[in-house]
Amino acid sequence: MIGAGPGIGLAVADRFAREGLPVAVIARRESTVRAVAGEIERRGRKVLALTADSTDEVGLKAALDTVAAESGPIDALVYNAAWIRSDGPGELDARGQLDAYAVNVVGALTAAVHVAPGMAERGRGSVLVTGGMPRIDPRYISLGLGKFGVRTLVALLDANFGAAGVHVASVTVPGAVAPGTAYDPDDIAEHYWRLHTQARGEWEHEVVHGGAPVG
Repeated sequence: MIGAGPGIGLAVADRFAREGLPVAVIARRESTVRAVAGEIERRGRKVLALTADSTDEVGLKAALDTVAAESGPIDALVYNAAWIRSDGPGELDARGQLDAYAVNVVGALTAAVHVAPGMAERGRGSVLVTGGMPRIDPRYISLGLGKFGVRTLVALLDANFGAAGVHVASVTVPGAVAPGTAYDPDDIAEHYWRLHTQARGEWEHEVVHGGAPVG
């Protein structure tokens, strides 16, 4: 789990750990990853906690290599890192837009192309990315560019690795995540587990939580 925060990141990691799978959580801040790992461990499950910045190609690949060395080949990669902020036209300069895109899309590409070839060699595996923005919202320029980029990335990765048995998909969450709401992270986490366990003939490539239309 890359981008392991207290919402979706924690819920998805715990959902996979509940099935007895070895789980690793990666976040940019040590305090964040320690809190997430501590909560999973409090529930009686094991987890490997690592720090890496999703925009640091070398550091992110090294963290994924550590996961594989300590827990075995990675069979499910979940990319949940995102830069979420409101910005209208011109409110974020070019550097800011590039920084946002690096988190929202390029980090997912870095992680996916590092582990997907191994999945393809084994003939199985899942690359799952947290999406969002099912519709264009002019208040969120950088996030919209990133999340629509995620859809294209999923299609491109599927075209490259799908035939070899790698299931690439996104889970689109069109609202603010909070326990006890329509966007409860535990409910959202079920999508990731279902996608990971889907039979190949039933693969979906985008699931929208709540069934909201995309467009």
